[in-house]
Amino acid sequence: MFDIDDMKDEEEVVTDINLEPEDTELEDEESLAKDKLKSLRDKLKHSEEERKKCQDDLQRTRADFLNSRKRLDEQLARDKERATDKLIMELLTLADSFDMAMLDRELWEKMDARLKTGIEAIQAKLSSILASNNITTISPEGAIFDPNEHEAVSNSPVTDDSDVDKIVAVLQRGYKRNNDIIRPARVVVGTK
Repeated sequence: MFDIDDMKDEEEVVTDINLEPEDTELEDEESLAKDKLKSLRDKLKHSEEERKKCQDDLQRTRADFLNSRKRLDEQLARDKERATDKLIMELLTLADSFDMAMLDRELWEKMDARLKTGIEAIQAKLSSILASNNITTISPEGAIFDPNEHEAVSNSPVTDDSDVDKIVAVLQRGYKRNNDIIRPARVVVGTK
């Protein structure tokens, strides 16, 4: 059986055990855990800084890409506009040729009717193409000379004072595109 005195001896034995080595081990483990936690926090901080830098770089790159795309779209629009303008200028010389061909009314009336009909159909198609590109003519005979829309090629003396600075003849029609002058009308201006 158990003897109470034996129990007391066992308690003393338990109290006599030195707990210091375990405390040291716990302190070492706690110190290692703190060091590891500090190291992980440093890595996390570094990773956050790296992530922020990468995110900033990505946003900058995205903005550069969008700006480049916008510049390219604008350049393509300008190139298309220039190509259209070049084609229109070439078509205007064709329109001038039709005007010159029909200028002599007496000769025009003597032409074969089928030939006149064909020429008029081609001229109508050309006019339709110009109109579809928002091209309008400037034919200012009798209007006051405006240097923004007209190019004075010569002067012609007039007897009536009301005809001074008015256009007395149009040598070549001018053209506008969307209210922008693409070619001024070449005119003769009345002078005293």
